[in-house]
Amino acid sequence: MSIIKEAVQAVMKKAIAIAPDAWMPGGKPDPLIARQQGLIGAPVSRVDGPLKVRGEARFAAEFPMEGMVYAALVFSTVPKGRIAMLDTGAAEAVPGVVLVMTYQNAPRMKPMPLFMSSSKAAGGDDLPIMQDDRVHWNGQPIAVVLGETQEAADQAAALVRVTYEAEESTTSFAAARAKGTKPGVFMGEPLKLEIGNAEAALAAAPHRVDAVYHTPRHSHNAIELHAATLAWKGDELTIHDASQAVSHMAWSMAQVFGLDEKQVHVTSPFVGGGFGSKTLWGHHVLAAAASKLAGRPVRIMLSREGVYRVVGGRTLTEQRVALGAQADGRFDALIHTGVVAMTAHNNLPEPFILPARSAYAAGTFKLDVEVATLDMLANTFMRAPGESVGTFALESAIDELAHLMKMDPIELRIRNEPGKDPTTGAPFSSRHIVEAYRAGAERFGWNLRNAEPGARREGEWLVGMGCATATYPYYRMPGGAARITLTRDGHAKVEVAAHEMGMGTATAQTQVAAERLGLPMEKVRFCHGDSRFPGVVLAGGSQQTAAIGAAVMAAQQALFAALLKLVGKESPLHGLKADDVVGRDGGLGKLDDAARFESYTAILARAGQDELAVEASAPAPLETQRWSMHSHGAMFCEVRVNEVTGETRVSRFLGSFDCGRILNAKTAASQFRGGIVMGLGLALMEETQFDERNGRIMNPSLAEYHVPVHMDVPEIDVIWTDIPDPHSPMGARGVGEIGITGVGAAVANAVFNACGKRVRALPITLDKLMD
Repeated sequence: MSIIKEAVQAVMKKAIAIAPDAWMPGGKPDPLIARQQGLIGAPVSRVDGPLKVRGEARFAAEFPMEGMVYAALVFSTVPKGRIAMLDTGAAEAVPGVVLVMTYQNAPRMKPMPLFMSSSKAAGGDDLPIMQDDRVHWNGQPIAVVLGETQEAADQAAALVRVTYEAEESTTSFAAARAKGTKPGVFMGEPLKLEIGNAEAALAAAPHRVDAVYHTPRHSHNAIELHAATLAWKGDELTIHDASQAVSHMAWSMAQVFGLDEKQVHVTSPFVGGGFGSKTLWGHHVLAAAASKLAGRPVRIMLSREGVYRVVGGRTLTEQRVALGAQADGRFDALIHTGVVAMTAHNNLPEPFILPARSAYAAGTFKLDVEVATLDMLANTFMRAPGESVGTFALESAIDELAHLMKMDPIELRIRNEPGKDPTTGAPFSSRHIVEAYRAGAERFGWNLRNAEPGARREGEWLVGMGCATATYPYYRMPGGAARITLTRDGHAKVEVAAHEMGMGTATAQTQVAAERLGLPMEKVRFCHGDSRFPGVVLAGGSQQTAAIGAAVMAAQQALFAALLKLVGKESPLHGLKADDVVGRDGGLGKLDDAARFESYTAILARAGQDELAVEASAPAPLETQRWSMHSHGAMFCEVRVNEVTGETRVSRFLGSFDCGRILNAKTAASQFRGGIVMGLGLALMEETQFDERNGRIMNPSLAEYHVPVHMDVPEIDVIWTDIPDPHSPMGARGVGEIGITGVGAAVANAVFNACGKRVRALPITLDKLMD
């Protein structure tokens, strides 16, 4: 179990024993949950939209620094071994070259702290970075070139000469499996669970399916390339980064260079996509080390190929799903097991069994993820790790069982709807997936689906429909904190070390803060993306909104308490406590007495203060210990398969979601659609081509690694229940990752309905549909 997990669980158990709802102010539900009017849920346009349209939103590679030089990397071409000869003479002779750094002249540094090894660790692996002549994967950086221009650095990097003494390596998945596997562990918990004898129940079931499904490696392809602009001033390091974890980055870089955390300042005001990849990788450390050697600021921006070489992606999976059911469709056995690939230097197996833990009721369960160890680039988080590929296998198997039993796939799912968490026994905090299925089926026209594969034809196109359940857990990580500064003129500034990666965080949180404080949005400024702001908030796990919301709630309560201490006996608010008042109309008012009100301006003026600043930390996320908390969705897909060419086109897609309260209808719809688009890529085209002979990624570019473009994406319809979760801040659960889950299965199931071909290995390409 990880250090973080042990500490958090100890705190939570003690707190729950004292007060199960202690995470909420006053032990009461968030008052915003009950509000049906106002800013919450409104389709507000992005507050940072005008900045981006005008080109004034500054990204990591756009910060100017005096005397800045540009970095280029040289990558290894063997998967394991040592550097036998390294010649940098020709590179150093290129005009404009400032420095070539290798293991021979790099400063002494500690390995990156591996993500989840401590509360602020952010490293993708824990290997030494350019500290010796060892090579651990094909693509490992072996030299950094600094140039007065990017062109000079790139030219010199191409002139570095190197030979290797290669060692025996394991780059074949089959070979790694043959050497033996180890149990998978995710976030400190084993990825193994057995309830009853599932194999025996499967064998005895009158109806059953038992199949193996495969998903390939996937690489990150955010539109903004991974980049950083950084500089040293004495022993202080400033990093302008493309980061979804500024506080984690500051602490981790301090550990690498032997500094105090306060000596590292990380800013990341805007991020052009992250999806789990923009934490701490080797290029950050190398750029900082080279900057220290050269005594000049450095800008490093990985090329698209460089991202494939340095930044991890999603690992491949081999999954067995077996379902045994009675004649009425109820599951006697649910088996979901398999193997993934990982390196020896990180700890992120793809946890594909997570959906099977809570999505369906069953008499018995057998869930297990085993890990085969390869010499390759460390894999990392990628949008909905586990759920995105786990739902492909699980939801495909359910469709296979429905077809075998001649039962409607939606009806089969509803018959196995659990009344409580089927593997933990915990009550669900809020679960309305059945309502989502009913609404989605009606809107999509599911009643027009013909259950017989190949029955619907439009010329040479075979048309089919498929569905699948989307699911992603609710998380709220500890460490959230916020600072609110209120000025006499009735403006508020909210500061949180959080992140805006294009998902609308700044907009939604401005709405939430304005609603809490009773101010118009134009009088509230939400500040983020700076490690000097309060909190340790990670933009990942679809939990940032809840983490920020709980922190802002705590700061708002502290602000109200501080304001009430300022009021005198002549104030209509005299004698009230923070729980007695609400922010409205630019001031504080008693909850049940409209006459007892005073503006913020009047309170501060009477106290003779121009502003009032408070900072507070969110309570521990105790709600996740008391309740089983998940977002859900019902995914509906219509495809056309050309019976001559095998070409597959998705013609319609609908996602019907149950994610609690929707904070901003416009940005949430964008998140849902964006996740679905990424899911279409997973279903139909995305695959990292990995040469198992030498461990090299063979398609490190968007010319050869295909992602969906406009012509691949149909009109995507999204709807939601908007039923608040009474046990989460603001009644909301995450929306960032739920959209990708279930999409692969919905497409595969629609393809089967269209042409009768059952595809069990993604992506669904022409060769898998042609005999």
